[in-house]
Amino acid sequence: MSRVLYFDCFSGISGDMALGALLDAGLPFDDLKAALGSLALGDAHVHAGKVLRAGVSATKFSVHEHPGGGAPHAHDSHDPGHHTHGSASHAAHPHRHLSAINKLIDTSALSAPARERAKQMFHRLGEAEAAIHQMPLEKVHLHEVGALDSIIDIVGIAFAMEWAAADRVVCSPLNVGGGMVDSAHGRFPVPAPATVALLGDAPVYSGAVQKELVTPTGALIATSYASSFGPIPAMSIERVGYGAGDRDEPTTPNVLRVMIGRAETAATTERVCVIECEIDDMNPQIFGVVMERLYAAGALEVFYVPVQMKKNRPGTLLSVVAPPDQRSRMTEVIFRETTTIGLRYYDVDRECLERRIVPVETPLGTVRFKIASRGGAVINAVPEFEDCAKLAAAHNLPVKEVQALAVRSYKP
Repeated sequence: MSRVLYFDCFSGISGDMALGALLDAGLPFDDLKAALGSLALGDAHVHAGKVLRAGVSATKFSVHEHPGGGAPHAHDSHDPGHHTHGSASHAAHPHRHLSAINKLIDTSALSAPARERAKQMFHRLGEAEAAIHQMPLEKVHLHEVGALDSIIDIVGIAFAMEWAAADRVVCSPLNVGGGMVDSAHGRFPVPAPATVALLGDAPVYSGAVQKELVTPTGALIATSYASSFGPIPAMSIERVGYGAGDRDEPTTPNVLRVMIGRAETAATTERVCVIECEIDDMNPQIFGVVMERLYAAGALEVFYVPVQMKKNRPGTLLSVVAPPDQRSRMTEVIFRETTTIGLRYYDVDRECLERRIVPVETPLGTVRFKIASRGGAVINAVPEFEDCAKLAAAHNLPVKEVQALAVRSYKP
């Protein structure tokens, strides 16, 4: 049974929130400190403790440094990475090159694959900064992202995700927040340029909280580990954890939720768009053409249902099921080819059995069978009608006899 990990980013994601969530889900804190090795020694140490965020219990992970050997300072680790959020302490952070960061990562006690993953993540950060500031990669200073607390975040995540041992990582669409944020390069809109570059084509949105919710480190973690973005996959939850950010928003818990469990073997689930309209004033001959053109445009299903409309007029309900990104194309075909002046649409989940086509030899010739299964067990095996019809015509037999012969020839 494969394992799945789900990042629920309804309040965004940052490095410390991700580590806090995994600690909350059961990652042993002593094991994390041991994996960090010398990164968590000397002038810095890590801390994790329980806090409340809008009434939700969560684990807050933080890094404490002794700047210049002085008094300890707790970094603003809700926003690790590129942004200061007014924290004066960031001015003292060293600006490290990738080569220096790689050397620090080598001092950790991570496994070789985890060290390589951490280096790859920093390489992505460097590439994003290089592209934004139009400079060679080797000359990029990673500013606050190169600060020790952020290096600990990324190295810690590399260990924590290895501990979680998930075969698949899924992430929700990312609530990036809004407003403006202060950075080492000035004041930028949220999401900031580095965050946008690291998000790539991941789905994002802006909610009610107009502050930075996804940091560059958070975007890096989500897009480095998630193989897909969407709703919670079919799973049996074994562990759940909540990682806290620094702020305590009054309405929405400022936490990242992580769920870890067994992936459930289920039929394929996909998001589809249903488009509908009623028609009571069109030549019935046109309905066939409309169906053909909708299928040609990419519709998954097209069907008609007789309905009784206003003024007691008989009409036809046209329903089209299509991929959400094909909605505008379906709408164009419907308006162009029918007499309707309005339609409605909504997104739904469609669950399908696993399907495959298998050729079956019969005494009359080959008939393709559509095999539908769930969890490896065959649910339905149906001969293709067109194949049966062709063989029936070729042998001057009723189609129903050919269908029965094909069913007898099929051996599961």
